[in-house]
Amino acid sequence: MSTGALAADWAPAFAAVDRAAFLPPLMWPFLPAPALTAADRTQHLVAGAVPVDRGSDPDAWHRYADSDVSIVTQWDDGAHSGEGPGTVATSSSSMPTVVFTLLRHLDADTGMRVLDAGTGTGETAGLLAHRCGRRRVTSIDVDPDVAVAARGRLCALGLDAEVIAGDALAGHRGGGPYDRLLCTFGVRAIPPAWLAQVRPGGISVAPYGTHYSSRDAAVRLTVHADGTASGPFVAGVEFMKARSHRTVWPEHAEYVTRTPGATGTTVQPYELADTDAAHAVALAVPGIAHTAYRTADGADAVFFYSLTDRSWASVRWPEELGPGIVLQDGPRRLWDRVEAAYTWWQDEGRPALTRFGLTITPTGATPWLDNPGRPIPGTGRR
Repeated sequence: MSTGALAADWAPAFAAVDRAAFLPPLMWPFLPAPALTAADRTQHLVAGAVPVDRGSDPDAWHRYADSDVSIVTQWDDGAHSGEGPGTVATSSSSMPTVVFTLLRHLDADTGMRVLDAGTGTGETAGLLAHRCGRRRVTSIDVDPDVAVAARGRLCALGLDAEVIAGDALAGHRGGGPYDRLLCTFGVRAIPPAWLAQVRPGGISVAPYGTHYSSRDAAVRLTVHADGTASGPFVAGVEFMKARSHRTVWPEHAEYVTRTPGATGTTVQPYELADTDAAHAVALAVPGIAHTAYRTADGADAVFFYSLTDRSWASVRWPEELGPGIVLQDGPRRLWDRVEAAYTWWQDEGRPALTRFGLTITPTGATPWLDNPGRPIPGTGRR
């Protein structure tokens, strides 16, 4: 497949490490609507995760294995059974183009020691082992069954990577210090253990996001001798979250205990939905989750919850392109902060997410625009 994401020097690794060899007999390709083929529509498949069994439909199984789609390989932390999709996807084979992108920014090479955080199927560990050499890659997954299956696949293909069952957020000192660290699950904070286990000058690439939304952005951090790290966001991605970093949705009734007075806003729902705007707001207003929905009367609406106190805000747009009606309550005026962050983003020329970056210390993170000397207004270590 020609995507432009794969550097020519990675081609031998991808040619030698076949994705299909790392996939289970029953899998669930996730098919966004644009990815549906004529054959899919003939089978009445719709967008979403669909079961494909190699035993009953080998042609479809191999077709999806060779397609640029993400493939769910585990549901509900392994508690799921049966052919149909489970409730929460908890392990997968990422889209090849996404893997290409992460590896390109990781810049791993022969002889480097690499920590692969989040083993999954084992394919990424296999690619890194082929690239970096024997006994240079340590891969770790929180799920023992996932780790055992991946280890077996790697051994069967003669790819010498160490696979460990454990908490990838804690890293693995035994294989370090590492020249490179690649994370293939979403995190809400960069673990201090990662900074401690990557050598000065080494690089870490990880999908980083906040509880504001499920979207992440891959951040490429260079570790410094003083134990800090800094670097830019390089691509928008979406990964399953670390188990301990999943958003626990607040109980609505615990927040909305009274009806405050209403105010207005000219910000429109489509403006908040802009990917780059959402990234800026997420970085600028820490500790919030939000959901967009349609009310019973068909109006667009959005609700914000603070995850650090009982502050909340809601906006409803009763007329298309008309003013929004704002309600907010609690110690933090959440909508005021979201609107201020959106206005700042507009005033800065609507910067793309790749103009943002992070500086990480053992005690927190500071997001910035263009360079570490320009922290996003109102933010600091967190």
